[in-house]
Amino acid sequence: MRRAALPVAAALGAALLLGGCGADDSSSPAQLSVSAAYMPQPVSGSMAAGFLTLTNEGGTKDELTSVTSDLGEVTVHETTGGVMKEAGPLAVPAHGRLVLESGGSHLMFEKLTHRPKEGEKVSVELHFAHSGPVRAELPVKPATYRPATGH
Repeated sequence: MRRAALPVAAALGAALLLGGCGADDSSSPAQLSVSAAYMPQPVSGSMAAGFLTLTNEGGTKDELTSVTSDLGEVTVHETTGGVMKEAGPLAVPAHGRLVLESGGSHLMFEKLTHRPKEGEKVSVELHFAHSGPVRAELPVKPATYRPATGH
């Protein structure tokens, strides 16, 4: 009886290990989507800010490396200790989010081709270290707009 139990236990252990492999999606690619995107109507004709949330449903992290738009030049900035500066690539964690918000990391538009007005939509293309580009539309909101969600 003891001899028969050992191969059965070994087979059961192997089945559990292999079964667990399918449940581990740490190697699944990043699955990126955009939500809560908006741009407050610019008060200046040359600069604007944009905010959004990037969600990664995949098992692999990625990095936001750049953003392009027909509206003008776009860079990613971060505000730390009340000082705004251009940011390097920003991590989008696996099964996580990157929130670009007022007072934190955000999109900075410069050299605008025109001054967007409330009700318009601004198109952007987000570029990543590993994933293909993701397009998003930022509706232009009143200059004083603050989303109910807090970002």
